[in-house]
Amino acid sequence: MPDLAEQQRELTEHLRDPAANKPPAGIESRRIKIYNDLVYNNIEAFIKGGFPVTRSLYRDEDWHRLVRVFIRDYRCQSPYALEVSQEFVQFVMHHYEPSPADPPFLVELVHYEWVELALDIADEELPESTAAESTAAVSTAAVSTAAAPESPLDGVPVLSPLAWSLVYQYPVHTIGPGCEPDAPPPQPTYLVVYRNRDDAVQFMETNAATARLLELIRDNDGELTARDLLKQLAEEMNADSVRSIIEFGENMLNQFLQQDILLDCISH
Repeated sequence: MPDLAEQQRELTEHLRDPAANKPPAGIESRRIKIYNDLVYNNIEAFIKGGFPVTRSLYRDEDWHRLVRVFIRDYRCQSPYALEVSQEFVQFVMHHYEPSPADPPFLVELVHYEWVELALDIADEELPESTAAESTAAVSTAAVSTAAAPESPLDGVPVLSPLAWSLVYQYPVHTIGPGCEPDAPPPQPTYLVVYRNRDDAVQFMETNAATARLLELIRDNDGELTARDLLKQLAEEMNADSVRSIIEFGENMLNQFLQQDILLDCISH
């Protein structure tokens, strides 16, 4: 009779790939089926719940084949069930050989859906806005010296930790049943996906210049104002008019502040 460790190995191999591996001898087939159903159905439910758009694009047999390959071939790095979605993204991006049944945008779509989920469950909480603090300070005649400058251009912009600037080859935010591109469009898709102070996950379609501005804000060490960053952006773009870039930037900064993509523009 095989020892316990050998039985566990055989059971694990069977649960990963029942079609290719027999269950351990001596275990009632009814009980084996219960184990098989529990393992597969729980994992499949987590994946389906995390990637509803992706699931909607598959026929049942193709979807279950994809999930079965994930269970069979991938070794998860996290023991937590809530992180199955993240593990699935890693599998699709780095360990999966696509089949003809898979859409060409599969990698980008599962990443985009995971970003929405990751922001939704992230532990970070956004602080109260400076605008709210300044209003309270005015009402008590005690205006804070840390209040935001009159123009966001004159302050140091602070990017929200719950705002992610992303670029995809496919327009992943528009993909769904009836909208499945066969090839990427000529221009990439730039998105900001973020969670606001109402804990709602939103997205905003942007462009290359805006994405670069957000990158400059993210990497700023606190020494450069928004105006300085926009001048750097204009130089990188070889813009004919620095003034037009600064005007564009001021509009974007105000919009970012309203949408909680930026937390603040701190006085320099």
